[in-house]
Amino acid sequence: MSAYDAIARVYDPWSRSVVEDVPFYVEEARRSGGPVLELGVGTGRIAVPVAAAGIEVVGVDLSAGMLEVARESAELAGVRLDLRRGDLRDPPVDGTYPLVLCPFRSLLHMQTESDRRLALRAVARCLAPSGAFVFDVFAPGADDIAETHGRWLEREPGIWERADWDESSRTLVLRLRSAEVEAEMSLAWLSVAEWRTLLVEEGFAVEALYGWFDRTPWQGGEDSIWVCSRAKLPA
Repeated sequence: MSAYDAIARVYDPWSRSVVEDVPFYVEEARRSGGPVLELGVGTGRIAVPVAAAGIEVVGVDLSAGMLEVARESAELAGVRLDLRRGDLRDPPVDGTYPLVLCPFRSLLHMQTESDRRLALRAVARCLAPSGAFVFDVFAPGADDIAETHGRWLEREPGIWERADWDESSRTLVLRLRSAEVEAEMSLAWLSVAEWRTLLVEEGFAVEALYGWFDRTPWQGGEDSIWVCSRAKLPA
């Protein structure tokens, strides 16, 4: 059972304003030529536009409820998605892919060092030798924490969100409620330097690091968008 099962039907209304990453990931998919493996596919917010661009998508998510919505969204859009229920740390896929995506901060659900490494090792197994691994994460700024901590904020009409930040453990408990549902989920963040070290230790090379989805280079800030490859072994 995933925390996202409870909010599957309100997830798209809750995140309807989040559109800035869609063209970025569609462009990455086009560059790869496909097929694309998306880990944390959710309701298909990224996968459906990628499929609409003519790219084959295999999507993995732990939430059966989110996958059900994704199937419906794909049908409405007239596209096909290969959707599979499974864990990011051990995705139910065979073979390798020229592009592995993990959008919308999904890796932050890996809350321990062990889980993060398991997820990255799973990506490495699924990534073609010349393929790309693209994901985005965040590390909150002091202003964001001060503005949101412990407060119920109406993010969309009738959908309320509360963020409880623990800076000592670098964890976030995010609560969501509407007239129909109430749920909570936990995330954990790292600094950019820590992500870079972790990626290198797990056999990745960082090809690009952006501060936003317009491909502006990262120069400090809350968001980081990573484009990685498998590190080449010494000759």
